[in-house]
Amino acid sequence: MANETPIYVGKGKATKYGVRFSVCITDAEAHIFEYNGKKYLKLEVNEMRQPDKYGKTHTVKVDTYNPNQSNSAGDGLEQNQSDGLPF
Repeated sequence: MANETPIYVGKGKATKYGVRFSVCITDAEAHIFEYNGKKYLKLEVNEMRQPDKYGKTHTVKVDTYNPNQSNSAGDGLEQNQSDGLPF
């Protein structure tokens, strides 16, 4: 499986109260899915090596991992099935 291009939808900044960030809903819409009548969007927040010129310290991207896709190399990740959610 080829590596997918990351879908960055925002940036954030660490504060004493946690990481605050904004997400571009327009860029993320195509990845929203429904489960038991509720809508979900899986996101991944990562700390940047150093802050950007605006002081942003974290990036936000869409988590496109799909456990149902075959991965011949295997990534060693196991899904938590205990809560019944598909992610």
